[in-house]
Amino acid sequence: MSSAPLRQSGIKAMREALTGGYPIIAIETWEEDQTLASLSSFCQSVFQNRGIFQTWDLQNGLTESGQTRRPMTLNEALDHIQKVEKPGFFVFKDLSTALSEPETQRRIRNIHFSFRGQNRFLFFTGAEFIIPPEMRKDVLLIRYSMPEEAEIRSIIDEHLAGLEKRGTKISLTEDQRQRAAVSLKGFTAAEIKYTLNKVTWGRKEIDESLLEPLQDEKEQLARKDGVLEYVRTTESIEDVGGLENLKSWLVKRKKLFSPEAAAAGIRPPRGLLMMGISGCGKSLSVKAISAMWGLPLFRLDMNKVYSGIYGTPEGTFHRAIRSIESVSPAILWIDEIEGGISSNTAKDGGTGSHIFSAFLTWMQEKSADVFVAATANRIDLLPAEIIRKGRFDQVFFIDLPNDSEREQIFRVHLGRRGNRIEDFDLSLLSVATEYWNGAEIEHVVEAAMVEAFHRNEPMTQDDLYTIIRSTVPLSRTMAEQIKFIKNWASERAISASEKEKEK
Repeated sequence: MSSAPLRQSGIKAMREALTGGYPIIAIETWEEDQTLASLSSFCQSVFQNRGIFQTWDLQNGLTESGQTRRPMTLNEALDHIQKVEKPGFFVFKDLSTALSEPETQRRIRNIHFSFRGQNRFLFFTGAEFIIPPEMRKDVLLIRYSMPEEAEIRSIIDEHLAGLEKRGTKISLTEDQRQRAAVSLKGFTAAEIKYTLNKVTWGRKEIDESLLEPLQDEKEQLARKDGVLEYVRTTESIEDVGGLENLKSWLVKRKKLFSPEAAAAGIRPPRGLLMMGISGCGKSLSVKAISAMWGLPLFRLDMNKVYSGIYGTPEGTFHRAIRSIESVSPAILWIDEIEGGISSNTAKDGGTGSHIFSAFLTWMQEKSADVFVAATANRIDLLPAEIIRKGRFDQVFFIDLPNDSEREQIFRVHLGRRGNRIEDFDLSLLSVATEYWNGAEIEHVVEAAMVEAFHRNEPMTQDDLYTIIRSTVPLSRTMAEQIKFIKNWASERAISASEKEKEK
C-alpha cells in the first residue's frame, strides 16, 4: 500500500518524535488504512525488519501480521503490550473516547514509563484527540494534513491516463488540471478517487466542464462538518450596481492567490470587512468575490457555533477553522460578524471572549490561503481590535446608493428579468428612489413584474412608479440609526462607492 499519508510535514514530525524517543504518539488522521501501512513501513525501516508491529481495534482485538492473537478489551491489550520486551510499534485505533477513563489513563501513563528509552512506541490513530490534562505531558500529538496539491495532481493525472487508455479524449490544459487539483483540496486520497470516478463516469471527453462538478463536491465537506455552509455562487461582479472603489480593490487582488504571485513574494490578502446599511449589497458582494476570484465560498454561521449542537462553541469554532484551512485557497464568509464576535462577547469573560481571542489570533497569524469576507450591520458593536490593520486588509463602508448607482441597480434587475432597458427612463427612476437601498429597488422591480404579469402585459414605467409610491424606504423608518451609522463610519472606513461627480 502507498505511504502517501506520511507527507513531508508528517515525515518530519515522525522522525523528530522517534529521534526524541517519545514513547506515546497520537496521530490525528482521516486516512487510517494508509496511515497504518505507512507506520508498518516506518517500523520496518527503523528496526531493519527486526521489530514487532501490533495493532488493536474494538472489533479484532490485538493483531500481529494480520493474525488476531485473541479478542482483548482495550485495558487487557494495554496490559499485554506493557509486558512485551521486543522493540516495535503498537498501534491502537479506537482509543479516543476511552482517554477520559481513569483506569485507561493510568495504564497509558505506566506504558509511558515502561517504554521510555526501550525502542518501544505506542501510537494512537483517530480523526481527533482531546488529551486529558493528566496525560498531556506523556503524549505527543501529530496532525497529518490532507493531500497537498502535488499529491492530488498525481492522483488526477493517474486517473486521466487510465481514462485515456480506455479511449476517452482528454482536453484539459495544464492550468485546468491544476485548478482541478485545487478544487479537490480537503479530501482524503480515497475521497479524491471516488469523486473522480463519479464526475468522469460516462464522459467521452474530459474538458473544462469537469471543473464545475469538482468544485461542487466542496458541498459534501460542508455538509459533513455541519457548521460550515458551502455557498453556490451564480452572481458576478457585473450584478453589483455601483461600489466602484470596492470593485477596483477586488480586481487588483484577483491574481494574488496564483503561483506567480507567490513567486513574486506577494502574499494573498487576509480579508475584507464590509460594514454599512442593511440591503445595500454586502452579501451580494461577497458572492461576487467568489465568482470573480474562482474560489469556493463557505459561510460560517456563528449561531450554530454558539448553539452547542456540534459540541462546545470553542471546539466547534476551532474545527470550522481547521476545515476551511484544509480546503484553502477558499473564502470564509462570516455574515453579520457583530452577532458572534463583538465588543459584548469580548467582555463576557466566558465562551464569547475565548472565541473572540481565538479569532483575532487566527486572523493575525494564519498562514493558509483563507480570505475572510465579513459583513456587519451594527458596526458600533465592532471592537477596535477587529477593525485595525493586520486583521483585515481593508474596511469598506457601503452606504445608500447614489444617483448613478441606483441607475445601475435598476439596469441590473430589469435586465436580469428580461426587460428592454431602453423602455425605461433610469434617470427618473433613480430620482424617484432617492435614499433607497438596493434591496428595496429589487423589490420594486419584482413587485411591478407581478402586477404586469397579472394583467398579461409587458411591464411599464408606470408599474414601477405605482410600487414606489406605496413603499416606505428604510431610510425613512430608521433615519436616526442610519445617520448614526454614517457618522460612525466616516472616520473608520473607506467608502465602497466613488464620490459622485457634480453635474
